[in-house]
Amino acid sequence: MGQPLYQKVIDTIVARIGSGELLPGGMLPSEMQLAAEIGVSQGTARKALMMLEQHGIVRREQGRGSFVTARTPESSLFNFFRLRENDGTIIRPELIDEQITQRDATPIERDTLFDKPEQVYEIRRIRSLKGVASTIESAVLPAPIFAGIDRRAPLPSALYILYQQNYGCIVLRADESINAVAADADEARALNVEPGAPLLRVERLAHDILGRPIERRRSVYRTDQLSYKVTLD
Repeated sequence: MGQPLYQKVIDTIVARIGSGELLPGGMLPSEMQLAAEIGVSQGTARKALMMLEQHGIVRREQGRGSFVTARTPESSLFNFFRLRENDGTIIRPELIDEQITQRDATPIERDTLFDKPEQVYEIRRIRSLKGVASTIESAVLPAPIFAGIDRRAPLPSALYILYQQNYGCIVLRADESINAVAADADEARALNVEPGAPLLRVERLAHDILGRPIERRRSVYRTDQLSYKVTLD
């Protein structure tokens, strides 16, 4: 059984966003134009745009048209940064240290990142919350997609807005696994805790709008005063 016609419209729009033909904030063709160009009914084009809106890829404005969603630093940061006060209050993280290195990919990085890269960039950051070192992050990216990212240091707090604006990679979803771990010597020193202290480790694989796995991230959190919050809609 073939794919529904509206999926053809979705795939066309997503491919254009991924290639940079449609830029964040840019206007999409009208329903009538999409229908004529792709060879579907206007109702099918409308359904595709509605589904893209539901997934946060486009926004529709009455009387104006449809636009590619542009992530803001605020939405990008807090959509994926989960540490909160125990009552759910959002806290803005502050950067303490950042190091960017280019190196050979490990076997698991080659196997899981897009296009099996031989070289990757690793962005290692330590962040503080409320003046206390609370997070160690290590983000690993395929070097061919993110060429020259090391020359952009210091990087913005919200990496995903950088990926979108400078590399055309809109992070749409992320798969995470969460484990309780004991702090090793390096983690204890960076987070000012005793070796063996309980920490939360989150492993993430982030996918862009084209479904490509473009980032492996490991984050280690001290949660003695904060909580890892997730809202399920």
